[in-house]
Amino acid sequence: MSDPNELFDITIIGAGPTGLFAAFYAGLREMRCKIIDALDDAGGQLTALYPEKFIYDVPGFPKVQAQDLVKNMVAQANTFPPVFCMGERVQTVERQADGTMLLTTQKGVHRTRTVLIAAGVGAFQSKKLPDPAFIPFEGKGLFYSVKEKSVFRGKNILIVGGGDSAVDWALNLKDYARKVTLIHRRDEFRAHGASVTQLMSSPVEVKLFHELKSVDGNGKIERAVVFDNRTKAETTLPVDAVILTLGFSVDLGPIKNWGLEMVGNRYIRINSKTETSQPGIYAAGDIAAEDGIEPINLIVDGLAAGTRAINFAYQYLHPGSKAFPGHSSEKKL
Repeated sequence: MSDPNELFDITIIGAGPTGLFAAFYAGLREMRCKIIDALDDAGGQLTALYPEKFIYDVPGFPKVQAQDLVKNMVAQANTFPPVFCMGERVQTVERQADGTMLLTTQKGVHRTRTVLIAAGVGAFQSKKLPDPAFIPFEGKGLFYSVKEKSVFRGKNILIVGGGDSAVDWALNLKDYARKVTLIHRRDEFRAHGASVTQLMSSPVEVKLFHELKSVDGNGKIERAVVFDNRTKAETTLPVDAVILTLGFSVDLGPIKNWGLEMVGNRYIRINSKTETSQPGIYAAGDIAAEDGIEPINLIVDGLAAGTRAINFAYQYLHPGSKAFPGHSSEKKL
């Protein structure tokens, strides 16, 4: 726990990519910065859900493992070391008489002049199949996320889903596993078009209009029954692992009670300066809907928004100053 009496120029709620890069940029602007995150490790979903997954849409990297990207972003943030407060969830944000804000977590209080909310989708957990028959196989061949690719080396894998996670993992594991089969209940994917094209020309067996009916095995998954949702015809597949990529249930939790204008129950409304409805409080990344429009949930979009937030927070703290910080090439780090 940091000194509760120390006043920071900006406190960033969320240590995912948006928050980490914003912390680095706060350092460029010589702002004293603190980062608070409910998770124990920095990186957000990249660390919690798929540290060994390759990321393909970050500038400067043809591809980069999520955990390596996080490692580099933490090192970058530490160019101007922020104070990290991990394992703390902000419960309340209260404006004080002098205009500063008091943030309360389950561990204590934090004082700050401005706030940047970069909490991603908030608290999240993988959606699970409603059939309780799948529960005994969780961790015994049934997975909702992939943290270690080594678990799947030489295995027959069934991946269920049609979004980016399903397609990316099929491509990531195709040269790692003995065989990868992907089933999707429709013939249209939610994943990037280029990834789908690569999938369709890969050794991955793709079964469209198919769904998972059941799994079976002696203490672990040994086979799965899938069915064609048009004809109801069933097929039994020999598999060692099933990866379910069914999306996430998200909850903004206490954030909804901070008096900020919301868009539905999922997003904070911001303007083009990333300002929320409360002065001195900004939002960026997956949690922020600019002018009420749902965000583009890409890392690069969050990095840009976080940068804007820091520069306009600086201007808020220094009335009359320019939001434009000058080019980083002009600074000596």
